[in-house]
Amino acid sequence: MKKLLFSITKKDFEITTFSGKGAGGQSRNKNQKCVRIKHKDTGIITTGQDERSLKQNMKNAFLRMTKHPKFKLYIKKRASGEMMDEYELEKKVDEMMKEENLKIEYGV
Repeated sequence: MKKLLFSITKKDFEITTFSGKGAGGQSRNKNQKCVRIKHKDTGIITTGQDERSLKQNMKNAFLRMTKHPKFKLYIKKRASGEMMDEYELEKKVDEMMKEENLKIEYGV
């Protein structure tokens, strides 16, 4: 049986969109398809602006967030409410942070 250690929701992030700069022409400069995500508790800011789709840019920004060392440390501290040794906890958090185990929901 799977057990949820804790939950991180959209309320934990500040999500802003902006128009991109650089190559891509007038469409890139007019449409706000780039995204900036800030995690309120840690202050980590990631951006997604490589793709043409806002959804894809948001997904990329969240994936960058999950790979950030400071965010991983935050997750470990948050999950440490459960009694287990450090090696076991680190192994469990690394398993949870794999891309195939993440569920990213969009509210765009």
